[in-house]
Amino acid sequence: MAHHPEQGWSLLCNGVLLFEDTGELLPDGQIIAPHRPLKSGQVMKAA
Repeated sequence: MAHHPEQGWSLLCNGVLLFEDTGELLPDGQIIAPHRPLKSGQVMKAA
């Protein structure tokens, strides 16, 4: 896993690029659009 919060992304061990805005780029090139929660009170941060 590579974590680069200053650039807004992380590379997971399964090859998924995870972006700070919750978007993802899968190893096969598929894109998962950002999916932010509607209410800011529901935001959880991963440890």
